[in-house]
Amino acid sequence: MSETGCVLIGGFMKHKRGKFVSASLMQLKKQSFRAVQSGSTPATQRQPTAQESIEMFEVIVLAIALSMDAFAVSIGLGSKGNTRGLGLKAGLFFGVFQALMPFLGYLGGKGVLGWVDTYAHWIAFGLLLLIGAKMIYEGLQEGIEEAITAITNKMMLILAIATSIDAMAAGFSLTLLEVNAWLACLIIGVTTFAFSWAGVRIGENSGTWLESRAEIFGGTVLILIGIKILVF
Repeated sequence: MSETGCVLIGGFMKHKRGKFVSASLMQLKKQSFRAVQSGSTPATQRQPTAQESIEMFEVIVLAIALSMDAFAVSIGLGSKGNTRGLGLKAGLFFGVFQALMPFLGYLGGKGVLGWVDTYAHWIAFGLLLLIGAKMIYEGLQEGIEEAITAITNKMMLILAIATSIDAMAAGFSLTLLEVNAWLACLIIGVTTFAFSWAGVRIGENSGTWLESRAEIFGGTVLILIGIKILVF
């Protein structure tokens, strides 16, 4: 093929590619214009609303409040000494059950919400009020871990169930928040893991002076969350 022919073919191909790119750009512009007209935006550009941010903050506060029971018990366990590996064990036992129980409470709440929808806010308030009052009362009493002589896996399982039963009832309140229940329970579990681990370390180094205060704080926060659900 002659040099002139090659030049002509190359120019023709360049021209075609240019037209294809221009057409693609025009198509993208049309799609963007339609999206703007319809009021839709790509999923990647969606920003959380103010209400969603507030409710996620409430989940974090709820997670901290619910973890105070396990935190207080962990402090008591840490104060007994011989805590090698106990922080991780306490975090796993308490964290897993504290994440599981609210989810079970959430599922139960979803199941009956259609029947009690009118009174759902009152029920959530009543449950959180009872749980909060119970935590405050327990904060003023001697901790259940005081009678423990040996920290075995069986004992940790019993403590994990005992400290997370309240969280099952509190899980009902998640039905009233526009949040992902899986994510909320994961946050509760991770928060409890962190506080349980920290509780063992605090008990090991500082004794039990913070134990009762933690439960009283957690109970007070739960009552305040209940009032917020009822009033607002």
